Amino acid sequence: MSNLQPNVLIVEDEPPLVELLSYNLEKAGFQIHIARDGEEALLAVEERKPDLILLDWMLPYVSGIEICRRIRRNPETRNVPIIILTARGEEDDRIRGLEAGADDYVVKPFSPSELVARVRAVLRRTRPAFDKDSLTYGDITMDLTTHRVSRNDEPVDLGPTEFRLLRFMMEHPGRVFSREQLLDSVWGHDTYIEPRTVDVHIRRLRKAMNLPGTTDLIRTVRSAGYALDLKEQVA
Repeated sequence: MSNLQPNVLIVEDEPPLVELLSYNLEKAGFQIHIARDGEEALLAVEERKPDLILLDWMLPYVSGIEICRRIRRNPETRNVPIIILTARGEEDDRIRGLEAGADDYVVKPFSPSELVARVRAVLRRTRPAFDKDSLTYGDITMDLTTHRVSRNDEPVDLGPTEFRLLRFMMEHPGRVFSREQLLDSVWGHDTYIEPRTVDVHIRRLRKAMNLPGTTDLIRTVRSAGYALDLKEQVA
């Protein structure tokens, strides 16, 4: 599975449900991470910001509603989409969940296919690059089906790692990522590679992308990392 598939954090303390959710979401092409209680969930969100959180209402230690409120209060995580899972189907409970900051609300029991459809719908609203066949940024076009890249309509020859690196940066234009964040997102969370390896691939990507007459769109931020940025480069 590509490391660029959306990353879903499942926050649920019932093992059979965790297994059901994990199986169906992985089959649908998502990366899965699991937290068994509220405290573990808050740590997981801080450590690696997910693309979406499936959050059980009834959790040990800290309730799902309280987790939702804390995530929304934190400027770093306030935009992460949250779907609350609950056995509470009353209208008042739905309103409480939505007022706490949830993007959607799924009542147990639910069909796995419905849940996957809800996850996809929320991601389409919150992550525009999701489910697209191509990405564009400035004069760069990336076809995700054929794995072809062009700049100013001129073909660009990229290796597989440079392609994944460019794709990740095009999905988050303007945002600065540290070497560790890029390793995590492009190479994978459990890959043991030196952070300096990122520099090598950034150099290769720059060399391939900087065609004659074009500007360097990859911005190096000293002591911070790299960003794909259309703004004028400062030497």
